[in-house]
Amino acid sequence: MTKTLKLFAALLFWANLCIAQQFSITGKITDKEGLAIPFASVIIKNTSKGVSANEQGIYSIKTDHTEITLVFKAIGYKNNEKQLQLTSAPTTLNCVLEAEQYTLNSVTIKAGGEDPAYRIIRETIKKRKYHLNEVNSYSRDVYIKGLQKLVGAPKKFFGRDIQKMLSLDTNRSGILYLSESQSHYYFEKPNKIKEEMFSSKVSGRNNAFSYNKASDLQINFYDNLLLESSGLSSRSFVSPIADNALFYYNYKLLGSSNENNVIIHKIAVEPKRKNDPAFRGIVYIADELWRLTGVNVNLTSDAGINLLDTLNITQQFVKVDQFYMPSTIQFGFNGNVLGFKFKGYYVGMFSNYTVNQKFPKDFFSSEILKITKAVNKKDSLYWAENRPIPLTQEEKLDYKKKDSIAVLKESKHYLDSVEKANNNFTLGKILITSYSHNNRYEKTRYDFDPLIRSVLFNTVEGFALKYGVTFTKRLEDRKYYSIRPDVRYGFANKTFTASLSGNFYYDPVKRAQIGGSFGSSISDLNNYGSMDLLSNSINSLVFETNLSKFYKKEFGDVYATRELANGLQAYLSLSFANNHALINHSNTKIRDIADKEYTSNNPFTPDTETYLFPDYRSAKITAQLSYTFGQKYITRPDGKFYTESKYPRITVEYRKGIKNLFNSDVDYDFISAEISKDNISSGLWGYSSFAIGGGTFLNNNSVFYPDFKHFRGNKSLVFPPNLRKFRYLDFYLYSTSKHYFEAHYEHNFAGFITNKIPLLRKLKLEEYVGVNFLTQPDKRNYTEFFFGLQRLLFSVSYGYAYDGNKKVQQGFRIAYGF
Repeated sequence: MTKTLKLFAALLFWANLCIAQQFSITGKITDKEGLAIPFASVIIKNTSKGVSANEQGIYSIKTDHTEITLVFKAIGYKNNEKQLQLTSAPTTLNCVLEAEQYTLNSVTIKAGGEDPAYRIIRETIKKRKYHLNEVNSYSRDVYIKGLQKLVGAPKKFFGRDIQKMLSLDTNRSGILYLSESQSHYYFEKPNKIKEEMFSSKVSGRNNAFSYNKASDLQINFYDNLLLESSGLSSRSFVSPIADNALFYYNYKLLGSSNENNVIIHKIAVEPKRKNDPAFRGIVYIADELWRLTGVNVNLTSDAGINLLDTLNITQQFVKVDQFYMPSTIQFGFNGNVLGFKFKGYYVGMFSNYTVNQKFPKDFFSSEILKITKAVNKKDSLYWAENRPIPLTQEEKLDYKKKDSIAVLKESKHYLDSVEKANNNFTLGKILITSYSHNNRYEKTRYDFDPLIRSVLFNTVEGFALKYGVTFTKRLEDRKYYSIRPDVRYGFANKTFTASLSGNFYYDPVKRAQIGGSFGSSISDLNNYGSMDLLSNSINSLVFETNLSKFYKKEFGDVYATRELANGLQAYLSLSFANNHALINHSNTKIRDIADKEYTSNNPFTPDTETYLFPDYRSAKITAQLSYTFGQKYITRPDGKFYTESKYPRITVEYRKGIKNLFNSDVDYDFISAEISKDNISSGLWGYSSFAIGGGTFLNNNSVFYPDFKHFRGNKSLVFPPNLRKFRYLDFYLYSTSKHYFEAHYEHNFAGFITNKIPLLRKLKLEEYVGVNFLTQPDKRNYTEFFFGLQRLLFSVSYGYAYDGNKKVQQGFRIAYGF
């Protein structure tokens, strides 16, 4: 009996050992000519488990079964199945894939007749909605690998050696970014997602987190419009099987083949017009099922993508139950910006599907991605055992080199030597670009203002100097505090002011900080600011137009802001100030323009120098709540990061002037509300933005001009853009202590019109229109209409301003966004 038990125990131990043992299969996937097939898929038959080959066709897969069948597949090649009997030794299995033979033997195309591809596409379009909605929910494992590299660059950029700055080889090429991540991903219609990243690795950044996000690789060609919020373009792109695809695409049947008793049609797609927002390439469609089995398409600069020359998208599918789910997706890209030639890819592998899964009621929340501290702590052994795409030799060297350097960079000796070079003081830095002194070991930084922006002129102070230094101390997990002293002296009014401000960002997850400031300052009468000091100096000295108006205050204030709930941000401040109206003290000008004189510092008496208001004290409290509907976010150990919501934001503010607090002279209650939303997609028609707000002084027993409700005006030809900024409204004359309503709307057509004009098409201009509206007791029904063209950071517009039905102004405006 004892021998029998021992034998049974031994057999049980051997069985458990066999069950626990993992078998490793590696090899290379090539075509018949011996050329590597990059990113071919290797899937364990009748499962959704698999891996992908790397750029050199090398793959590695592990299994705990002794008998398996591997399916090797790649777009444009015949599937190849290999049955294996595995032993304890690692197995080498190379695989040759034959190019799929797509024949047209059974197809006759008559002269002038329609290509048979159109019938296939029409049938597929009919089934589009069915395939789009057949899977209600799923979960899967996701592996993402991202690589970006330079393949060429100028020797120097702004005087800096590019090879040394970016650690490139002698040809000025090399990997700039390499990362990997693994996640569990969950989805439920219509748009509920949840992702939990459990491992992350970034080359050369041992404490960093990968920015790979599974939802960024979501692309479903059964949707009508694709890549709506990708940043590639201001407009969307039409799917080759969209409801209206026949208006945008030409199709050609290249052939058909038999794959596991299913006829697969290979169809070439290309835009009907060169600059249509459409793809070009190949789609594979299963006959009778009328569903996609593979996609290999490109977008080029002709289609309107920005920064890139070409974007390639390839997608393969795997059968899960009776459904076809994506098994791999790859975004490959290349481009050339200012002589920097780059290329790269992001590849996602999806495995271990559970389809039409029932999730608990509160399983999904506003948190779409969670990254914990442990995700970047996995060692190289873990990654060697678990990455589904083997590293290339170049990638191995990049990890080895940069990870070693990363450890070195944490040493005080290395950081001191680097900072000694970076902190090198030059006259150009202090005069023009600003000088910074950084100590990365101590995580401190001093930023000195450039002198060129410290010299200014206005008619109140004459020539003046304004200078400040900012000290920043970085703490763990993106916490930091900063302190800034600031001094200013006007030579004409002989007035010296100085202030000290600081803030402490103490909870990145709750987006919480506290801060305050005290001292004295020369401030703009409009709390939004009329124009920057340099622009006002140029306008004054060269064009004898002193647009900005100022007052002096001695002040002290404290504030705190914190997220109270997801999407709900609170702000609270208490402020005190002694306020003094000012008058002009300088008439200096570079050129004297005939029939033109400087105006008074009082905008309401331009020809007479008078004080706008008496000296007064003000104490006020400001409370603000801002809520974004449907706000989604990513949680990382170093903070909470909002994603752009599809829904508007509402902001409510209450401001109270408190009588007698610190001998305050003000007594008022002001309340306002605004609803706004940027970048509302209109598909192929571009996008819109709007902001609508109103408010009133519930009590204005004692309110002085600096505490009025001000508006973002503009009287300059060139200005920085802002959705809430009027283009022709005076900076000061229509501020109010009563009630108001304002509305702003802009629509960018994203080249919908200019793309059809040959001479303008290559410029990639985007046309836009807009309207601004304001009404208040002293400025009823003021309206601006404008239209213009923009390209990246610049735009030119022409507009008209009306007081009621009376046109009061018109002209060009130039906006810059840097």
